[in-house]
Amino acid sequence: MKDRVRKSSADQLSAEVQQMLVPLVAGVMATKQELLAWVHDRGLRALDELLCAEAEQVAGAKGRHSAERAHNHWGRTTTAVQFGGRQITISRPRVRSKAGREALLPSLESFRRADPMPERIIEQIVLGVSTRGYHRSLEPTAAGARTFGTSKSAASRHLVARTRAKVKEHFSRRLEEVDIVAMMLDGIEVGGHIVVAALGFTADGTKLPLGVWQGSTENAAVCTSLLNDLLERGLRVEHRILCVIDGGKGLRKALRDVLGDKVVVQRCQVHKRRNVLEHLPEHRRVHVGRTLREAYASSSAKTGRNRLRALSSWLERNGEESAAASVREGLEETLTVVKLSLPPTLRRSLSTTNAIENMLGTVRRVTRNVKRWRDGAMAKRWTGLGVLEAADHFHRVKGHRDMPALLIALNALPVDVVEDAA
Repeated sequence: MKDRVRKSSADQLSAEVQQMLVPLVAGVMATKQELLAWVHDRGLRALDELLCAEAEQVAGAKGRHSAERAHNHWGRTTTAVQFGGRQITISRPRVRSKAGREALLPSLESFRRADPMPERIIEQIVLGVSTRGYHRSLEPTAAGARTFGTSKSAASRHLVARTRAKVKEHFSRRLEEVDIVAMMLDGIEVGGHIVVAALGFTADGTKLPLGVWQGSTENAAVCTSLLNDLLERGLRVEHRILCVIDGGKGLRKALRDVLGDKVVVQRCQVHKRRNVLEHLPEHRRVHVGRTLREAYASSSAKTGRNRLRALSSWLERNGEESAAASVREGLEETLTVVKLSLPPTLRRSLSTTNAIENMLGTVRRVTRNVKRWRDGAMAKRWTGLGVLEAADHFHRVKGHRDMPALLIALNALPVDVVEDAA
């Protein structure tokens, strides 16, 4: 009884607090809107003063005769300029030369050439604001200001032009100065199209998005093209590099064909474990999953290999031939980081494709609000935008202090081991 009374009192108090807070929050929001509108108005007034000052610099002060004057004030006119993510119509002074030609005011031309969709607006769209809601995401304007260029179609045109240029600039840049020690490649489905991404790791553990391509990791021709594109852009492969992949056959063949003995492959242990378990009934998955984890955590490649072979034999004896074949397929490549004797933290970081999966998770978040996909070029552009958004929040790979040890270990691998893992 007492508990019910206390709960009723608490609910009543909560309702009273909410009633008190609602007008307070509404007042704060109204004040914010009014303040932003005031700031917008002050900005327009400052722009007008700037243009008037520039007009006087060109034509001299109004009402003062000057024999040396080469230009004259010529009243005012309306002009559209970019302001706050929208086009806005302003009244500005006109100046003409004595020959009758319009004189250009530097600040006016600067505003005309301004980016119609500032970086802040791009970030809003990346975070989920659709082009349909673009207008509502902008700050309020001064009372009576005439604005345009914020419709869904206008916002879409600006967005396409801006993001296309941004993605092209980043993923066509030269790579001569980039020296990677490891690389991850993986694909993602975006708008019904497969897009492949490459993520590089430098000797200090820095993560670098290297490129995005439209196509499947199962398609050897596509994967070969993406690797050749990296080399054509100047990527140096002067020593062995570790390539972590999920097991795509086309990607595997492309790595061998393009990079030859410079590549040492690590198959993602998470993908391998998932593939094996998919072949098993529920009652066997716990035991097999634990055995796989123990094998991949072995202190030596020999121990890990023996555990995996023993598991494969046990599966065959129990009638699980498909799972046994999955364990044997690519067995040596799943143990590459064990053969390299990497320190535990770096070993965990490079034994799976988690780093690039996390990056592609950002792509999924960025693209979730797109309602209509037109073609593969659009899918590639949005994937690139999501990759760049993820890159803004990158940290160095866990265990980055041991990256020099990775390079030493790669170059010290015997040739027969490299062939097994390449």
